[in-house]
Amino acid sequence: MRTAKRHFIKLGLATALAAAGLAGIHLPAAAQQKIDLLNVSYDPTRELYSQYNPLFAKHWKETTGGDITIRQSHGGSGKQARTVIDGVDADVVTLGLAPDVEALVTHGKLINEGWQKRLPLNSAPYTSTIVFVVKKGNPKGVKDWDDLTKTGVQVITPNPKTSAGARWNYLAAWEYGKRKFGGEAGAKDYITKVFANVPVLDSGARGSTITFSQRGVGDVLLAWENEAYLTLAEFGADKFEIVYPSLSILTEPTVAVVDKNVERKGTRAAAEAYLKFLYTEQAQELIAKNYYRPTDEKVKAKYASQFPKIELFTLDAAFGNWPNADKVHFADGGSFDQIYVKK
Repeated sequence: MRTAKRHFIKLGLATALAAAGLAGIHLPAAAQQKIDLLNVSYDPTRELYSQYNPLFAKHWKETTGGDITIRQSHGGSGKQARTVIDGVDADVVTLGLAPDVEALVTHGKLINEGWQKRLPLNSAPYTSTIVFVVKKGNPKGVKDWDDLTKTGVQVITPNPKTSAGARWNYLAAWEYGKRKFGGEAGAKDYITKVFANVPVLDSGARGSTITFSQRGVGDVLLAWENEAYLTLAEFGADKFEIVYPSLSILTEPTVAVVDKNVERKGTRAAAEAYLKFLYTEQAQELIAKNYYRPTDEKVKAKYASQFPKIELFTLDAAFGNWPNADKVHFADGGSFDQIYVKK
């Protein structure tokens, strides 16, 4: 009976994968054996992946007959990338920005070059943006980016050296300052004033959320859109509210298989399937329900009313690309070091 079952799974595997939209994945001979994956992710995805993992495990069981367990690790995106470089045995990374994934190409060649072209949309299965969270009633009257420089307004944002969310926050603010206050010099002066109002820099987005919502520090939290909605859900819409600025940045978290690790562990097929499944309609529904912006057009249309329309600019349009943005703003001696050291 067991032999017949194994024979059936082997013969039917290609058909099952094609039906599931996972054609092209080469499963191990013993796909029905239990597999263990580690997803190293960034702070605000805890809730998303805690729901996605059992969904994928069910799908994997149905399509391969095998059992799979997915563990997840979270922290500031830059710090998470460093843990993988230092030896954490990740099968996949789902980080807050492309340079944190690219660091795994540069250091130790853990990920092969060209990783962004392996999956649709440059390996960004969902997007987000940066919004403000304020106390109920918005007592400080924070409506747009220029309000962050007002006297007596404390701004909570993580450290751009360790947090992907913080870099997106910084670049969104910089572009606003550039447009409103006259080019690069105006942007630098503006962002200097913003960080003069920042009392503490946590290492990651979740730490900043805790500082603001639980410790009661600050008047406005700069947050991923999904993190903002989770704050209201967890701590109460009677305590906090979301403010959408006039302009923000389209954030594009990226995902990748950690090639060196999956080759050694024999988990490549499962790791690739895990990331590809993020693009399915079923997974995109879950993504939208967790307040990430889906990339599937059908799901995007279904949840359009959930995401207010604001002017969003892309990083490439405003800063050229991530290597340039990193060099100018976040490398040692870059604009962030210049303005924060002065503070």
